[in-house]
Amino acid sequence: MACAYMTDEEFEVLVNKAIDEVGEEYVNKLKNVAIVIADFPSTEQLAKVKARPGSTLFGLYEGIPQTRRGGNYSGVLPDKITIFKVPILCVVNDNQQLIEQVKKTVWHEIAHHFGMNHKQIHDHEARQQTEST
Repeated sequence: MACAYMTDEEFEVLVNKAIDEVGEEYVNKLKNVAIVIADFPSTEQLAKVKARPGSTLFGLYEGIPQTRRGGNYSGVLPDKITIFKVPILCVVNDNQQLIEQVKKTVWHEIAHHFGMNHKQIHDHEARQQTEST
């Protein structure tokens, strides 16, 4: 299966739109976090999440979640959210799926920044799905 192609600039537009759609209640509270785009996760990033061979990583949050920041939190490098372009482009079949996967990935990583674990993220997504139907 061939992967779709998109320039970095086009992909960045999708990521920025996805950030805007996360909701002001989250976006306005993002603190000390950079959101970047990369083609693929690095070897170090894959090792950090203990990715199994053949697994696919769409995004990664690296940092200290807001829920774990204490009074001494200062002078640290920004947290980083990386959205991986090629893995996303390789799993979508059309533009609508691409937009949805980018939105889901951006939300997922921002949720980690706010201290949510995978179960909490899944529960939130299920509630959102129920509310939108």
